[in-house]
Amino acid sequence: MAEVQTTGSHRPSEDIGKMASRRLPVLLALEVAATSWQTKGINRDPSPRSADERAEPALGCTKDTWRTHEAWLQCEPSYGLTCQRRAPDPDQKWLTFLHNHLYCTASIDFLVVPTLTFKILFVLVVLSHDRRKVVHFGVTANPTAEWTAQQITEAFPWDEAPRFLIRDRHCTYGQAFRDRVTAMGIEDLPTAPRSPWQNGYVERVIGSVRRECLDHIIALDERHLRRTLNSYFAYYNKARTHLALDKDAPIPRPIARVSDGKIVAIPEVGGLHHRYERLAA
Repeated sequence: MAEVQTTGSHRPSEDIGKMASRRLPVLLALEVAATSWQTKGINRDPSPRSADERAEPALGCTKDTWRTHEAWLQCEPSYGLTCQRRAPDPDQKWLTFLHNHLYCTASIDFLVVPTLTFKILFVLVVLSHDRRKVVHFGVTANPTAEWTAQQITEAFPWDEAPRFLIRDRHCTYGQAFRDRVTAMGIEDLPTAPRSPWQNGYVERVIGSVRRECLDHIIALDERHLRRTLNSYFAYYNKARTHLALDKDAPIPRPIARVSDGKIVAIPEVGGLHHRYERLAA
């Protein structure tokens, strides 16, 4: 038998142990610790099992959380693992109420407007939820319960009053106002304290009034403010489109045909906005 000679290019035999990774002992120690932790305190079944059965993970030990959830749902009721559904809330939500009573609800709110001489004016806006139509507005420097009650009378005739009226809890809506609303057969619905979202329809209109009108002018006095708002609300009800109304105005208008003529821009609110119609040449 020929003897194999070791050349100088080969490593000596005492360096063979250094070829192994230095991390191997650490990995083996972690593997042994993990195995002992998983099997600690578990009563093994002495009966032999097949290789396929051993490969199946136990309930709650799988790494896939969604598979664990499916496994729990497959358990029979006798194991006491049935899923109990939460009973629906019998009370009606506020948004559901607004949607169901859209055609018989109105809302009111105030907005504050400073004048050129730093006088504070109060504007009361009365909105019908049916077509987002501003049915009435009033301007005053001294809002009282009696004045507010008179505005409600002017906004709704006795035979056209809405069923519900949504408002906030401002002190202006005093006893005289509540008595007038009750006499008209309207159910008064004050919102919760510090919850303007419950009166979102009229709050949205007030925001539009500020962004599209009042932020571009300076009110000189009460008469000037009333004339400006009268022009804007006429534009709002007759020409301004709404996505909730299928891009129609609160007061519906027919779609102009191409044969009616060319499109003409008609200025509104002193030129701040425009209404577009087809007019014959």
